[in-house]
Amino acid sequence: MNSITRRHFLGTLAATSLAAQWPLAQAQSSSLKISHQFPGGTITEGDFRDRLVRTFAKQVSERTNGALKFEIYPGSSLMKTNAQFSALRKGALDMSLVPLNYAGGEVPETNIGLMPGLVTSYQQGASWKNAEVGRELARILGEKGIVIVSWIWQAGGVASRGKPIVDPADAKGMKVRGGSREMDLILKEVGAAVVTLPSNEIYAAMQTGAMDAAMTSSTSFMSFRLEEVAKALTTGRDKAYWYMFEPLMISKAVFERLPKDQQAAIMAVGAEMEQFAMKAAQADDVAVAQVYQKAGAKVVDLNAEVVKKWQDIARNTAWKDFAARNASCANLLKLAEKTL
Repeated sequence: MNSITRRHFLGTLAATSLAAQWPLAQAQSSSLKISHQFPGGTITEGDFRDRLVRTFAKQVSERTNGALKFEIYPGSSLMKTNAQFSALRKGALDMSLVPLNYAGGEVPETNIGLMPGLVTSYQQGASWKNAEVGRELARILGEKGIVIVSWIWQAGGVASRGKPIVDPADAKGMKVRGGSREMDLILKEVGAAVVTLPSNEIYAAMQTGAMDAAMTSSTSFMSFRLEEVAKALTTGRDKAYWYMFEPLMISKAVFERLPKDQQAAIMAVGAEMEQFAMKAAQADDVAVAQVYQKAGAKVVDLNAEVVKKWQDIARNTAWKDFAARNASCANLLKLAEKTL
């Protein structure tokens, strides 16, 4: 074998050897993209949902010895807020932390994630995960191509440019962002005009007067600096008539391609993040009142009597509408009512 032929042979052999090893290396190491709509920060500072995602990514990476890494895209920087759920289903997005009810137009059952009066405390919301309603919701999402990694609930309040919205009658004649089809039905029932947009667009709408009031979580009230455009805040720090389900989710197609040990690490860390989320959400319910008081806004809380008024309206409007969508929605509502 002359030297040229020998070099060619050895080069081909080396290339073949590398090619054989390459798929193995690819299988052992992966990088997943996590998208969310909230302002970015660090692992210790900023919106707790961003901190949760960063903590989750760090811990999963450590537990898999760096085999699984993550890229985090806050502030809808990877894709638009309302596109995330559909992208997860198709495997075009790896992971997202997003209010589940944003997918209501695509999967009607997801509207249960912001059903007024159905969840009345953090403890009750947390109980869904292992209750019949949680198992059924997880099954439905699984069929749609999505796996819930962390079950996260947040209390809701109302920020207003003028008078506070406390009693249902207070919303009459106002332009209000409810945040879900079900909340919008209640607002229409009490005489409000409904405005529909994601939470990261509330500031501009309130600033221009296109909206008089907005319902969202305590964390979003602060992260999106709504105290700069609001004169009143109705908090969720003691009692609230709606809680929002805002899970961390992974595309089922992406999840099933991962090795079993990486799947286990994702689900284990995801479960551990739930306690962090509850404590952070409750802390924000208290902190938001202080932020708005400091900004000169009028801050009010709800009592049990007012919460019941909203809940009664919800039963006769939103709950009935949801149950009438299809048999699956009716069953989910029935299972959820068992946790009340």
